Amino acid sequence: MLASATNRWMVIVGWLLFGLSGSTAYAIVLPAVDQSASLLKEADSSRTQNHDRFLELLQRLDKQAAKLPPEQQEYLHYLQAWQAAYVGDYATSDRLADMVLNHSQDSVLRFKTGSFMVNSLAERSRYEDAFRRLNLLLSQLHTISDPDARALVLTVAALLYQESGQYDLAWNYADQLSSETQQPNDWICKAGYAKLAALYKAGRLDGIDVQFQQGIDLCQKVGDDLYANGIRLYLARMALQRGHSEKAITLLKSNYDAVQRSGYSWLLSQVDALLAEAYLGAGQVTSSKQSALQVVARSAGNKYSESMSTAERVLYLIAKRQGNLQAALDHHERYMTSNKGWLDEVGTRALAFQIVQQQLLAKKLQLDTLSKRNEILQLQQTLDRKATETSRLYIILLMTVLAFIAFWTYRIKRSQLRFMKLARRDGLTGIYNRQHFVNEVELQLKYCRKSSREACLVLLDLDHFKAVNDTHGHAVGDRVLKRAVTACQAHLRSSDIFGRLGGEEFGIVLPDCTLQQVLARVELIRRAISTATKGGEVPDVPISASFGVTSTTHVGYELRELLVAADDALYQAKREGRNRINVSDGREKPCLSAVGVATEGVR
Repeated sequence: MLASATNRWMVIVGWLLFGLSGSTAYAIVLPAVDQSASLLKEADSSRTQNHDRFLELLQRLDKQAAKLPPEQQEYLHYLQAWQAAYVGDYATSDRLADMVLNHSQDSVLRFKTGSFMVNSLAERSRYEDAFRRLNLLLSQLHTISDPDARALVLTVAALLYQESGQYDLAWNYADQLSSETQQPNDWICKAGYAKLAALYKAGRLDGIDVQFQQGIDLCQKVGDDLYANGIRLYLARMALQRGHSEKAITLLKSNYDAVQRSGYSWLLSQVDALLAEAYLGAGQVTSSKQSALQVVARSAGNKYSESMSTAERVLYLIAKRQGNLQAALDHHERYMTSNKGWLDEVGTRALAFQIVQQQLLAKKLQLDTLSKRNEILQLQQTLDRKATETSRLYIILLMTVLAFIAFWTYRIKRSQLRFMKLARRDGLTGIYNRQHFVNEVELQLKYCRKSSREACLVLLDLDHFKAVNDTHGHAVGDRVLKRAVTACQAHLRSSDIFGRLGGEEFGIVLPDCTLQQVLARVELIRRAISTATKGGEVPDVPISASFGVTSTTHVGYELRELLVAADDALYQAKREGRNRINVSDGREKPCLSAVGVATEGVR
């Protein structure tokens, strides 16, 4: 089974971690009297540093496996399990890892094998199993004194929780790893990376530029170029978010040769995807297209990766600018497919974490319930020798405790259902997220097609929203987004579908409406947005929105064609001055609607 592309960075980092879990020095040699032990140790330390040497040693050890003592055979099984998972043979990997877990007397080796299995399960998108095994390992951590084994599971925990959106947990485990590491080495580099990634993804950006540079310097000091380049990716993303495309290009190109030498295709794809975005932002279209095509070629087997989604989006924008509408449509369809798959994977990880946490709590409550029932039986036997009134009092008290436990069990079940619902909503605005919006719209379009009903798609994008964030901060920007959403909802029906497509871009589908009815409604929304943010929590922050509108009457019922047409109309509205509504009839150029256009508040 091939590894999920969106989990590849964690998997590659995992391989490095497991490759360094034994000894961090390449030339460590045990006493010459035990050559097989020396070969095992060398193989363990050369897995990722010199994989060809690792395979050669593995073959030599396999030939003499029958002559090895039991503890060295188990060590060999551990290395063979790692190699099998590395090439995607998970059946063999699981079989060998189970042999170690079930038969080895070495608690440290079992602990390392368990950590390895967490990574292997996550690579196969078996997140619930991965979280259960990780929870078990963390509960046993206090019994393990080996520093490498402890550092290994703490790093795995920090990275897995970070990938699942649990940034506080990720930071805590990375901080624990830092406190246990007494001097600069590869583990403290990994801990620094995990802490910085958690801070960045949680939006805690105060002073993070300096911390990023300190993390890069530390990783370079201990010779860990892979993690240093991983931190540089976040620096490049920040530069792009701030509109500094040239800075991002300089940062990425200055270390491009080192990334190529690393041989890790995922890291190279991430760098090329960011370069494609940066080149496009700098107006270097040819270089942007070349970098994006390199990502597509390298990610042929990983259609649902973040880098693949970014590359297809860049290719779509380039094709649209060049007027190649068929190519733009093809790239847009692949972008939507890749982006949806990637978002599905992210949501699956977060939901798996919540489910396992709820299951652990439910299990604890079940044990508490059984304990209370035993207490009731014991008390009933004791109370038989006491007065009837006193007996009833104790029984009522214990029954109250049972009722309380039952109530919390019910609350946990409701929480599980609530988590399922939250997976469909945008965390900031509360409306549909992109994934669920697409699903709901496709169902609605199928219904409209069967019943020959008209539907209209509206794409809206807040004008100059980046300037709001840069000038007033992200907190004010978030409040502006919420107020804009509220202004839209005031003019929508319960049957309309409203979702956030990303950033400051939103989509609305209005079924059973003619184009003229929709244009009148959109004009009300446009005016409401232009006045919604004046006063209140966001004073003196003028804002407006540009709109692209299209109808199934002109374009048809295929969502991807409706999106391309509406996006073209939106792009035309932006070019013509913003704060206006443009209508696309499905032809090459969108046509301006007859709705009045207000210019007040345009920035």
